[in-house]
Amino acid sequence: MKKLLALLLTLTMVFALSACGGSQEEEAPPAEEGGETVEESSGGNLVGVAMPTKDLQRWNQDGENMKAQLEAAGYTVDLQYAANDIPTQVSQIENMIANGCEVLVIASIDGEALGTALDQAKAEGIPVIAYDRLIMNSDAVSYYATFDNWNVGVKQGEYIVEALDLANAGDKTYNIEYITGDPGDNNINFFFDGAISVLQPYIDAGTLVCPSGQTEKQTVATANWATDAAQARFENILASYYTDGTQLDVVLASNDSTALGVANALASSYTGNYPILTGQDCDVANVKNILAGTQSMSVFKDTRDLAAKTVEMVDALMKGSEPPVNDTETYDNGTGIIPSYLCEPVVCTTENYQELLVDSGYYTEADLAS
Repeated sequence: MKKLLALLLTLTMVFALSACGGSQEEEAPPAEEGGETVEESSGGNLVGVAMPTKDLQRWNQDGENMKAQLEAAGYTVDLQYAANDIPTQVSQIENMIANGCEVLVIASIDGEALGTALDQAKAEGIPVIAYDRLIMNSDAVSYYATFDNWNVGVKQGEYIVEALDLANAGDKTYNIEYITGDPGDNNINFFFDGAISVLQPYIDAGTLVCPSGQTEKQTVATANWATDAAQARFENILASYYTDGTQLDVVLASNDSTALGVANALASSYTGNYPILTGQDCDVANVKNILAGTQSMSVFKDTRDLAAKTVEMVDALMKGSEPPVNDTETYDNGTGIIPSYLCEPVVCTTENYQELLVDSGYYTEADLAS
């Protein structure tokens, strides 16, 4: 009897363990379940969006605008910010690939530093849309969505020409200084060169003079487009070249974060008349400076428009059709021309900021209040 009871107990335990094992086979392990859940919830429509940093206002707006519009179009979005750290961005993109993203949208920190991750995307047949910053020297890049960056620089140059009436300057001379962005961002070539293409005749004629002698693109670059670095450099320029009553007439700043650094430097150590100061992005702090008279203009790039166009491109790729492009000549990333869609930038000043920024719903009046 005891042997029979022992046998029955043993058989009961075996059946219980078998039932437990069967239950485990029906439920995927936690790690695998996470991957399957993402894929099932997205219906194969998972989009990876890699942004460089939250430190600049515009990237927060770009990322959130795109996420909202992609989700409204029915896609699941993996939005990641990399804190301007290249290894972090590479890891994030690799994770997006591993998690089953069907399309990648990448605003790179350094346009030449994503080789390994992009090789993986190409091997998996995942289309890559370079977002606002062209990814260089990789044949994994399928499309490019951006603004007309050459025209951004042209508009800044044209503003300077008109504000100083350089066409009628005669023998007058004006002192100019330059500042642009991160040397790893291919866009600085378009911003800076576009502006210089307009200003060059006046530079050649001696109408525009740079007292510091800092005129080369790499010399006037600013790592990470950082405001504090821009401020430090301009405090040094002001202390070295503008302490004897020399008037600084104009600063060509490629974007608002560098323009903010220039404005901070001027506020702390400059006693002359405020120079013409350009910018780009219409960041809140800079629009406030425009209204206060310490920045002259900014080039408005409505990130809602760029996000909408990028969503159109993603949607076309998901559905197996050709994404919309309007430029097939300009942007060569070192492996060939990348088909691109260019949105149009607009000059913003005190005269039109209300219509551009407030009436359009980009900002509220409260956002721009001092």
